[in-house]
Amino acid sequence: MVIAGIGNEIRHDDFVGIKIVKELIGKVSAKVHLIECETVPESFMDEISEFKPSHVLLIDAAILGLKPGDVRLYDPRKILNIPAISTHSLPVRVFCDYITALTHAKIALLLIEPRDTYFGENLSGEVAAAAQRVVDVLLRVLP
Repeated sequence: MVIAGIGNEIRHDDFVGIKIVKELIGKVSAKVHLIECETVPESFMDEISEFKPSHVLLIDAAILGLKPGDVRLYDPRKILNIPAISTHSLPVRVFCDYITALTHAKIALLLIEPRDTYFGENLSGEVAAAAQRVVDVLLRVLP
């Protein structure tokens, strides 16, 4: 399995995907490959495909129209357009389609509603709490 955190460290809540991956480092087995993709997940396509995952979980902030800190899990094949924060040069749907073609892995998007994506370095309280809930769940279910 691959877990890839997507985001920008200097845009407050946009950092949540990376923050979650950082919290998992050293706490999951070698069967789980953790990647901090920052804003360019497409740069990690070779690394993901070389790991030959059965599953890929992409974690990112996305403006979904929910309350800040709300978390949703999506199947990328069933979404047409999630208005994700536009710090990524390749739309996440295109990225998911390409990874699926390369690996035949099952892919899921774990998206978290941000409060603040302006320049700055800390997560908002709601998003930090959501990140911790996600970490806690992942640590219970991952090998």
